[in-house]
Amino acid sequence: MSASLFWLSEDPTWGEKYQAASSANTPAWELMVGLANHQLDMLRTNRLDKLLRRAFAEPPIALRFKPIRLALLSSSTLDHLPPAIRVAGLRRNLWIDVYAGDYGQYQQELIDTQSALHRAAPDEVLFAFDHAHLFGGANPGMSSSDALALIDSTADRIAGLWQLSKERLGAHVIQQTVLPTAPPLLGTNEHRLAGSQANLIARMNERLRMMTASEGVDLLSLDEVISQVGLNQIYDPALWYRAKQEVSPSAAPLYGDLVARLLAARRGLSFKCLVLDLDNTLWGGVIGDDGLEGIKLGQGSALGEAFLGFQRYCKDLAQRGVILAVCSKNDDVNARAPFESHPEMILRSKDISCFVANWDDKAANIRRVAEALNIGLDALVFADDNAFERNIVRRELPMVAVPELPEDPALYASCIAGAGYFESVQITESDLSRTSQYQANIERERDRKSATDMAGYLKSLNMRLLHAPFDSIGLSRIVQLINKTNQFNLTTRRYDDRAVRTLMEDPTALTLQLRLVDKLGDNGMISVIIGCLDIDQNLRIDTWLMSCRVLGREVEQATLNVLRAQAVRLGAGRLIGEYIPTPKNGMVREHYRKLGFDLLREGADGASQWVLELSSLQERATFIEIVPGESNG
Repeated sequence: MSASLFWLSEDPTWGEKYQAASSANTPAWELMVGLANHQLDMLRTNRLDKLLRRAFAEPPIALRFKPIRLALLSSSTLDHLPPAIRVAGLRRNLWIDVYAGDYGQYQQELIDTQSALHRAAPDEVLFAFDHAHLFGGANPGMSSSDALALIDSTADRIAGLWQLSKERLGAHVIQQTVLPTAPPLLGTNEHRLAGSQANLIARMNERLRMMTASEGVDLLSLDEVISQVGLNQIYDPALWYRAKQEVSPSAAPLYGDLVARLLAARRGLSFKCLVLDLDNTLWGGVIGDDGLEGIKLGQGSALGEAFLGFQRYCKDLAQRGVILAVCSKNDDVNARAPFESHPEMILRSKDISCFVANWDDKAANIRRVAEALNIGLDALVFADDNAFERNIVRRELPMVAVPELPEDPALYASCIAGAGYFESVQITESDLSRTSQYQANIERERDRKSATDMAGYLKSLNMRLLHAPFDSIGLSRIVQLINKTNQFNLTTRRYDDRAVRTLMEDPTALTLQLRLVDKLGDNGMISVIIGCLDIDQNLRIDTWLMSCRVLGREVEQATLNVLRAQAVRLGAGRLIGEYIPTPKNGMVREHYRKLGFDLLREGADGASQWVLELSSLQERATFIEIVPGESNG
């Protein structure tokens, strides 16, 4: 594995497309995103960054997320890295403004409220420290207790910087692990020399992992990346001594991507579903021609074991919350046979949330997968060994991620893992049960479409809507939903852990987490509502979002019943709802009208406000039992 963007495809016409974009007065944002989504070295990255800044003085208004302001604070030189971070953001439809602090001046800049750092007003602060800066005075022969004391004091110093960033800048913090650039003094038993720089780096990185987990700080694990690609791919000692550049300029495109994927994950922009081809992707050979006995899969064959390794990786992804789907040009019966009958298969039918096998083109079938799962096409990663099929999907569905799988199936897993498609900053209980939730939802939808008596069908589901205020148990999932939900989201406002905790402590705020359970299983937390009581005793609905998985089951009406009861409890006389349009939430444009709200005002941009008098509101009849007071963690 190298430090290149190896999972992206090479485009021999990239230079021509770049020239065309460069010649245009205002190149289309989509064209720029397309240019970013290919293998780029440092030179092309810098060229594209210059074009980006020249073509767009301000971020396009159609962007899904507001611009991200990132500050890089370091004990080494980082001013060669912002172009790569901006281009990596472009690759994900994100606009990232990057402030690179002066070399080694982070402490002063944090303390001085008149500094350039404070004027930059970052949303995110990334700290990166080299080992010489942290442990320069350490003695290799120091005792274990002295080494531990040094680790403790260094950890306290770093934690203090985190706290300063949160208090003075209101910024979220990313901490880079310490690069393992110190040569060992003992060799493979370096841990026995307490004060060696290499040992101190390893122990400090262990401490950082524990600290970040408990402090709500995200970790940029550059040491783990180095274990995969090799230190010499990231670090050049000559450049360190000449320019104090710990990350080599040639590694800037990868570094930028690592940073951007963390920022994207924090905003819910990681991919949700891995769509798998079958023949020569999950097994060797063609199931329709070779049959169960003829495909290459399993022990005793290097090729067969490589396919097993990739299946094992896919299954592990599913067990941590990634949806698996199948999209194959095959007869359905033949395609399903290995999942049901092959003794060596690791993936089974129960692991696949959506299975599409026919002779239609793959782009059309990928659209069917997205529709069946009720997720956006931009949430899908498509893995196919066939370069022709990959290129067709890239052309027809540019919003779908298509990794450039290597020829050797032994490298499939490392290709997808290296791309960071499924980067996540936290895992919830809902993530761990996602496969079963989607399978049950497809079964519900199949029953719904076959039902002739819709009322009878809804009644037969025995639905219960559990609701409770926000609490610490459900906090991670609440924050995840707030930052990931885009379609059924009336305002698409984003809040981090800290902001949500503040709401939990606000007596004038109404917070609701709602969970739907029925005879087919637990759908998990499916809705979040945030409201605030104003001085006129109106409950203003700041946030109303819901999982699209539960559409068509009267959940909106049942939720309004809950909202009404809670608003009355707070002493509100009216509900005021707001709709702020985005490229993704058009489906809820009429949400408040359908629930009986009256239009208050509508702006030229399509935003609107709605009002509902609580005194005239009658409880809506639904087939959902409302169960109060239960935690939704």
